[in-house]
Formats: sequence, C-alpha cells, structure tokens
Amino acid sequence: MNIDEQSTPVETSWLRRLLGHTLLLLLVFLLGFIPMWEKSRKARSRLARTRKQLRLARTRNSLASATIDAFLGNYESARQSAGDFFTAVRVEIDKREYSALSLVQRESVVLLLNQRDAMITLLARSDPNAAAQLLDLYSAYREIVN
Repeated sequence: MNIDEQSTPVETSWLRRLLGHTLLLLLVFLLGFIPMWEKSRKARSRLARTRKQLRLARTRNSLASATIDAFLGNYESARQSAGDFFTAVRVEIDKREYSALSLVQRESVVLLLNQRDAMITLLARSDPNAAAQLLDLYSAYREIVN
C-alpha cells in the first residue's frame, strides 16, 4: 500500500471533525450572542425614547422658569430662560424626523417661535405684561406637547 492512500482518509476524517466542532462552537456562540444583541437593541431604543423625553422636559422647564422669574420680577433671568426655551425649540424643529416632537407638534411649535423677538424685547424692557404673555406661551406649549 502507498503511504499517501492511508494518510488521506485519516486527514479527511480529522478535518471533518474539526469542521464539525468549529460549526458547533459557532452555533453555541450565536445562541448566546443573539439574545444579548436583542436585549442591547431594546435598551438602546428605550434610551433614545428617554433622551427625547428629557429634551422635552428640559425645554418645558426653561419656559416654566422664565414664567416664574417674570412673575417674581427677575426679568433678566426670565429673558435668559426664555432664550434657552426658544433655542431648544428651534433645535428640536431642525432635527426633523429625529426630533422629540412629531410633525404636527413641530408645525404647531413653529407658530410659538414667531413670538420670540417680541417676548425677549418685553423681558429686556422689564415689562410686567411679559409674565402674563409667558404664561400664555407656556400653556400653549404644554397643550401642543402633551
């Protein structure tokens, strides 16, 4: 018998076992990896929703702070908070489909942005009417977002 004929079946059998073990190991790895990947995907999705809710809460809080400060007569602080509110709203609108606001909400909030210059001017002049107008703005924003 030739040596080459004897070694070929042994090598082929060894390679088949190695390939079988490798495939089995890959299958076991995937059985562990897929559930963890799915769990990670769900966690990322929840995190994205939470971040959107946080952005909306911070925006609403800026406007609420401006309203309270205006009622207390702290017009400069109210002006800064109102500016933060209008900036945050503009950023959310510019995010389009990635915004925390829906399309309908974005279209409605754009109308609130039209009040920006007049509101900032009232606060810069320390006009007492600014507090009532901020309260109206807050009510309108809350109605749109909620």
